Amino acid sequence: MRFLARAHQMPARLSVGAFVVNSGLSKLKGGDEAAEQTHGTAKAAYPFLESQDPRDFTRMLGTAEVALGTALMVPLVPSLLAGAALTAFAGGLTGLYLRLPGMREPGGLRPTQQGIPLAKDFWLLGIGSALVLEELGQARAGRRGRR
Repeated sequence: MRFLARAHQMPARLSVGAFVVNSGLSKLKGGDEAAEQTHGTAKAAYPFLESQDPRDFTRMLGTAEVALGTALMVPLVPSLLAGAALTAFAGGLTGLYLRLPGMREPGGLRPTQQGIPLAKDFWLLGIGSALVLEELGQARAGRRGRR
């Protein structure tokens, strides 16, 4: 596993990382009303979150976002690890888009006006997947070269 991000990966890692850190900090600074709204959206898509305290849930989510965004922005964090974390996180966010009513046009994946803010999570999923696939491909090529 590489211990430094590749230079060409850093623009994507920095822009996504800054976006995710900002989102996390906003959640950590938000009050009870914002926590209720965040938790309400999450539990509508993922009913198992119903038992979570809204404030604790939002604090955990905000902390996770700050940690993920920071990992993306620090070049010492391997791209395979940062990409896998982003892919997992974006997968959960994409689930919101796919599960919440009114986010998509009937019978397809095209977003409604309401769904556009959540549809962007597909980009995060694509960026995370690209980081993972590049690193796995490089590792495979390296193994072939040593034979």
